[in-house]
Amino acid sequence: MPLIRFVKGKGWHFFDKNYIDINSRVFEVCLIRKDKVMLNNFDYMKATQILNYLARRLGGEIDKLKAIKLIYLADKYHLRKFGRLISEDQYIAMEYGPVQSGVKDIADFSDFLGDQEKEYASRFIVKEGNNIRSINEIEYEELSETDIEALDFIIEKFGWDDNFDLVKITHRGYEWKKHEDELKLKSRVDMDVLDFFEDSKNDGISKITKDTKEAARIIYEEDMEVNAILK
Repeated sequence: MPLIRFVKGKGWHFFDKNYIDINSRVFEVCLIRKDKVMLNNFDYMKATQILNYLARRLGGEIDKLKAIKLIYLADKYHLRKFGRLISEDQYIAMEYGPVQSGVKDIADFSDFLGDQEKEYASRFIVKEGNNIRSINEIEYEELSETDIEALDFIIEKFGWDDNFDLVKITHRGYEWKKHEDELKLKSRVDMDVLDFFEDSKNDGISKITKDTKEAARIIYEEDMEVNAILK
């Protein structure tokens, strides 16, 4: 049985595929599957399909660095609008910007992946040098409508940008810049997703209304509380 949670606030309220907007006061019933509620429970199937989606939308293959940058931008857009990362991943700051830890492992077919994760990923994507190539159709059931909205928004806005132009854009975000000095001494630093809600100049994401962003932050923080309780 799913958990049922009522959320009251302003603007958009959202969890997974269930969202409504009643202009001002919003009451939402969020259906949370027990196998999906953990924000820190990385979903390798979804991450694989995000990479597969990007590759297919951009001509059948995509550079790994570019994929990681586009997913970060899509995550930030979706988080600030709907209160959830599409990747549901852990973020680390590195030299070239924010990186999704689990997505990077899948893109690299890393030894950190288990056999089940490698087997699933290998059915949809292959790594060829620095590129990720799609070899199978997208499993759309792994992606919500708003996941696709965020990915399409970012593809349209940045999909044909040069890799290092994307690096420059991702360096403008407060969530990465706060670690810039520390990264001179370390190769990676853990990031706080709450920092993604902080405004940054020219970070590449269109401005989302204050009410929408505040509502999204409330949802994210409440989901973190649920996550902590269920651990």
